[in-house]
Formats: sequence, structure tokens, C-alpha cells
Amino acid sequence: MEIRNIKTFIKVAATQNFSKAAEQLGYSQSTITIQIQQLEKELGTQLFERIGKQVSLTEQGEVFLNHANEIMRVTNEAAVFARETSTPEGTLRIGSVESLATAILPELLLRFHNACPKVETIIKTDMSDGLINMVRNNEIDLFLTLDQKIYGSEWVRAVQQEEDIIFVTSSKHSFSGKEKINIETLQNEPFLLTEKGVSYRYELERILSEKEIVIKPVLEIGNTETIIHLLEHGMGVSFLPMFSVSKSIERGILTQIQADFPAVHMYSQLLYHKNKWITSQMNTFITIAQEFFKTDYKMP
Repeated sequence: MEIRNIKTFIKVAATQNFSKAAEQLGYSQSTITIQIQQLEKELGTQLFERIGKQVSLTEQGEVFLNHANEIMRVTNEAAVFARETSTPEGTLRIGSVESLATAILPELLLRFHNACPKVETIIKTDMSDGLINMVRNNEIDLFLTLDQKIYGSEWVRAVQQEEDIIFVTSSKHSFSGKEKINIETLQNEPFLLTEKGVSYRYELERILSEKEIVIKPVLEIGNTETIIHLLEHGMGVSFLPMFSVSKSIERGILTQIQADFPAVHMYSQLLYHKNKWITSQMNTFITIAQEFFKTDYKMP
């Protein structure tokens, strides 16, 4: 059983598309087809159902995916074993949600680079569900997410920090300094929101739906830095993690809106799969993140 065929199987399972898998792996589509056929012949079972351009795992394919990820984990462990030195080398792949990638991750990456200057670091951003799938398919080593607490026997949680999610606007807005702005009043403001599916936006809409209130944003974008920039220039209001706007609030550019609304909390979490081989660079990044959240992470 060839490792390259197993790698191809994992990539097809992740993309659910032979041509996309071929493009990402640098193979022709015919090569992908042959490799999967070879693997299915060796295993004596069909791994994928092919309907049109989309493919999906069969029940046997789902079972084998767990074995394939374990094979790659052990293979990677063997590959890095001989390369482990006092100064970490190699690659570190980190997945992160957008808000943490712009507000928290740069400081962690700076400290990590100072500690491990020879390590190539690759960052991928996505929503929590996408990051979880990347970890399961061994596309990233660690993931940094902002969500409800993530449970499950397959996860190891290296960091967990409670975060406040707040309504925020320009300090020049008429709401600045006022107490308990009614949510019905707030809903008429031009809202700048992160894209649907982001954990704290989902929680905002869930609470509003219970009050039969709907907010229709004038801008919807995944990049929180863009939202903050527009807020600083006096455009609308938003609902964002405190950590992402704390510096602007400290400088007096933005202000928290004291809204008549239930407190919303999420959790910054750094996780990895329980079966993941912990390289020295992973261990170093985890230690840096734990130290940062323990001693240097402060809210205004």
C-alpha cells in the first residue's frame, strides 16, 4: 500500500472532487483516478461513490479515512524523528478564524519566529467547521478558534480563554456615553457584520430571533479589520469580540455601546487532534500561546 495513494485518498475525501484533488496535489485527474482504483483494489472495497462530478465516501471509505489519517500521523512521526534538533526546523501549519488571525495571531507569530527562526509557518483562515475538517484531514497541525467550548474525545485543548462580544461604534456616535441603549433602537442603525456562520454572529441572531427582531446589515464581510477601520471612520455599528477592538477603545477612537442585551461570551481555543504527533515546533508554539494568554493577554 503506497503512501502517495493514501495521501491522494485523504485529499479526495476532503475536496469531494477528483479534479480539485488533482489540482491541489499537482497530479493529472487520470493519475488521481488510477491511485484511488489501486487503493480500492488493494483493500477489496469501494471507497467512493461517484455521482456526476461529486464524489462521497462510502461507509467503508468513512472507516478507512480514520485508518488513513492514523497511517499519515505515524508516517509523519517517523519522518520528523530523525530531524528533531535543539533548534526546531520544518513546517508549522496553523488554522485560525479571521478575528483571531488579525488581532491575536500576529503577536504569537512574532514570538514564535524569534524562538524558531528556521521554521516555515503556514497560516490558513476559515470558520470553525472548516478548521475542524482541516485538522481531521491533517491539513493543519493546530487550530485557533473563537466559538462555544469545543468538546470531544478527539480534541486536545491547549488554550481556552473566555471572550466578551460587544456592540461597538465610533466614539463620536450619539450613543457614546449613554447607558442601556434599547435593542429596538439599536436595530435601526447601519450594521457592519461578519459573514453568516461566524459563531458570535450566529449567537447574536439567535438571541434576536427570540425577541422577533431582525438586523439587516449594510455591510457583511469576513475581515474584521475592515469592519474596525470603517467603524473608526464613523460608519455604523458592529458586534465584535472585545479583543479585536480593545486598542481602538483604549485610544478613544471607538466606544462600547451599553445595550439592553444579554451578555454574550465565546471562547478563544487552541486545539489539536489527539492522534497528532507533537513536533518540537508545535510544542514551542503551544507553550508561547499558553504563556501569552496566561500573563500578557489583558482586556481594557
